[in-house]
Order: sequence, then structure tokens, then C-alpha cells
Amino acid sequence: MTTPHSHRPNQAELAAFHQSLARRAFLQGGAKTLGTAALASLLAADGAAPVARAANAPSDLALPTGALGALHFAPKAKRVIYLFQSGGPSQLELLDYKPRLKEFHGSELPDSIRQGQRLTGMTSGQKSFPVVAPKFGFKQYGDQGTWLGELLPHTGGVVDRLCLVRSMHTEAINHDPAITFIQTGSQQPGRPSLGAWLSYGLGRMVDNLPAFVVMISHGSGRDANQGLLERLWGAGFLPSSHQGVKLRAGADPVLYLSDPPGFDRDLRREMLDGLGRLNALELARTGDPEVEARTKQYELAFQMQTSVPDLVDLSSETVETFALYGDESKKPGTFAANCLLARRLLERGVRFVQLFHRGWDQHGSLPTNIPKQAKDIDQPQAALIQDLARRGMLDDTLVVWGGEFGRTVYGQGGLQDDYGRDHHGRCFSMWLAGGGIKPGVIGETDEYGYNIVRDPVHIHDLNATILHCLGVDHERLTFRFQGRDYRITDVHGQVVRSMLA
Repeated sequence: MTTPHSHRPNQAELAAFHQSLARRAFLQGGAKTLGTAALASLLAADGAAPVARAANAPSDLALPTGALGALHFAPKAKRVIYLFQSGGPSQLELLDYKPRLKEFHGSELPDSIRQGQRLTGMTSGQKSFPVVAPKFGFKQYGDQGTWLGELLPHTGGVVDRLCLVRSMHTEAINHDPAITFIQTGSQQPGRPSLGAWLSYGLGRMVDNLPAFVVMISHGSGRDANQGLLERLWGAGFLPSSHQGVKLRAGADPVLYLSDPPGFDRDLRREMLDGLGRLNALELARTGDPEVEARTKQYELAFQMQTSVPDLVDLSSETVETFALYGDESKKPGTFAANCLLARRLLERGVRFVQLFHRGWDQHGSLPTNIPKQAKDIDQPQAALIQDLARRGMLDDTLVVWGGEFGRTVYGQGGLQDDYGRDHHGRCFSMWLAGGGIKPGVIGETDEYGYNIVRDPVHIHDLNATILHCLGVDHERLTFRFQGRDYRITDVHGQVVRSMLA
């Protein structure tokens, strides 16, 4: 039975409908075939898309294996170690000497200095903002007499190799957006981290280790237990093969890397070959780049089964080397041990190593906790600089040190003997050393250490400069996602020329 609005198609209409289906199937199939062919080309080199050699790139530069296909100009550095101090270390106790703070101690921070700036919820309700002078002194180190906190004597010993930036600044004032910002170039989650961008753009240098490795250590000071979420070293919208690989302390440094009982290398190889064939069929059917990314990760894991045990076996290190890094370097998971492992990773061809050291969020009991934190890092980070230099590696290795923001000059909770300091993004200090970097001091803050008065350096400027040292124009390392081109510096950033050798 039919209704007045129903219609029974005739033979001509049915033929036309079948023809449209056939045409649609052809177009879809053709698109998949072309897409798969294009994808194979895009992913031919470590999951990245090669592009034409940059017109102004020297012809003698070795081609990267990643998306860039060629560097934009001659690099000064081939690899990076990023010593990230999670929580916001106080520049006023460590790196930014303000001698007049003793004179200002206990007085109210002038409104002309505060300038109505944003405060966190932890101090916005305070009725008083007394200036608190550091309990720890500063000393002059090196040939230029650079002022550093007395808590960092070993770092003072290598200060002539450092570019100390006292004028860093960020818009973020709370941990999660601030650490996300400095790692990814955005306060909003979902963007690729700096290490992932470098893995994508430059590719891996060796087949048996990833381009990007992460290690975490817990400070000796009171740990504020801020989260270090894996998206901080994640790939965001880039293929997942570019995310950082976390190296843990202990007998199983990389989760799920070891074979279960009953598996040998031949059986694992046979399984991966079969899985690779299945993935190739799935890639041809769907054109999903994550299928290829997973296949590459399986292959890398297979290679790492033999490379990682040798990497973490420190028995070949000399007594002299352990003495250089300090006794803590013999204890897996410490900052000192991770610094030593970072050097070993670079020697074996890892491009980007990031160490996260937790425990710097000192809202209270700063005088009690910051000496412990400083002791954790001082000798090993200085040793790392010396070790790289004596092995001829510092000239082409970029070392970066810093946290997500600094600390306020006023005391959190008022004027207390065991004082604390709140978050402060208006100015903080970082340092760099090695490939492409000119030693010295950049930037200056006011006499309260509260505002920048000379040569500000934004986080986007820092990341642009890091990429420049590696031979990359930060404006040209991009990835199209959801209709726009993204980069680590978003739509901002200038290379800090005064930082360059």
C-alpha cells in the first residue's frame, strides 16, 4: 500500500542511483589510494613530511630526517638538554641579585611597583605585601664577576660559559597554564611540546633510540605535588611517534619494553613482521596516519630492547666522572644520575633530552627548602657543562635551565622568618649554555626584582632562539591542523640576537 507522498522508483531512476553509487565508490577509493600514496611519502622519513630544500640553506648541510627536509641555515647546535625546574625557582635567592632588598626589608611594596598587576588567588586577599629580603647572600663568580646566589657555588664555577637571562616573562601565573605555556607555546592543553616539534621537524639521528627522552626527579625540599602531566612532553596533534619517551629509574626504565617470559628475539621479530603486514593493510584501507605511527613505535621499541640496557648501565663510567657529578649520581632517579644519563643519551644520538626536577613551589618555608633544592642541582648541572666541554660536545649541544615562572619579592602570608614567595611571571631568570650561545648577562629588573626595565625576553622569544641555534626558522616549522598552520611560537616570537654567539 502506498501513501499519497510515497514514490516507487522506475528503472531509469534505479539505474541512475546505482551509477551514482559506483561513481562515489570510485571517488572514495581513488581518494584513499591517492591519500595512502601521499601518506607513504609523508611518513617515509620517521613519520614526517619532507619538503624542498630551503632556498637559502647551505648546500653542504646534512638533510634532517624529519619534516623540514633541510635546515634553514647553518646550525650551531645539534641537540638540546633542557633542565626544567618544575614549580618556579626563586630568582631572588639564586640568580637575580638585588642588594637594596636588605634596605627595603619589611616595608610595603610600593603601588608604583605593583602597578595593579594580577595576583594569584593565594595572595590576592592579603592586606599587606611586605618586601622580604633573601636570607642567603650572593657572590661574584668568573672572570666577569657575575653575581650568583651563594647556594650555587658549583654553577658559579662555570658561570663564564652561561648566558644568564634575568628578564624572562610570561602571562601565566598558575602552574598548569604556565608550564603548559613554556612547554608548548600555549596556555591551553593540546599543542605539541618543544621536544615533539623538534622530533617532527628534524627527525631521529639514530634508529635504536627516540629523538626525545624525558626523565623526572623529585627534589629534596618539600614537594608541593604539582602534577607533571604526560601532555607536557606529548605530541599534541602531531603523529604520536614524536611524543617524549619517559625513562624511569629502576630495573625497567621504559614501561612495557621488556618481553614477557617465553618470548625471544626471533619470536618478537616474527610477531612484529606479521603485525606490520596487518598495519599496512589497515593503512591502505583507512589512510589513518596513526597506524603508521604505531608501526614505527613498535619498531623503535624492538630496537630499544637492546639499546636501553646498555644506556642505563653506568659500570663503564669512571671514578672521576662520578666524583664530578657527585655521590648522588650513583643513585638512580636523582637529578645527578639523570644529568649523567642525559650526557649518555646525547652521545648515543638522542636529539632532545628534558629533565624535570620537582619541588620548587615554595609558598612557605622557602629558607628551609631552597638550600636542599639547590644542593640537588648545583654540582650535577655544573658537572654536565664541564663533562660536555671536556668531551668536545658542548660546542654543538644547547643546554637550557629554568622553570615556568619566578617568585614574588613580597612574602606570602606577610613577613615571616621562614617566609614563602608566591608565583611571579612578570620577571624571572633562566640560563643557557653551549652551541650558538654567547656567555654574559641579558636583561635587567628593577631594584625590587618585580618588573623588567631592560631587554625583556618572552617565552616565545626563548623558543624562537632555541630553534635558531638548531638551524630552524621558528616561523617555518609548522603543521596544519583544523584549518590553520600551528607552530611552537604561535604567532609571536623574535630571535634574541644578543644571546647568540
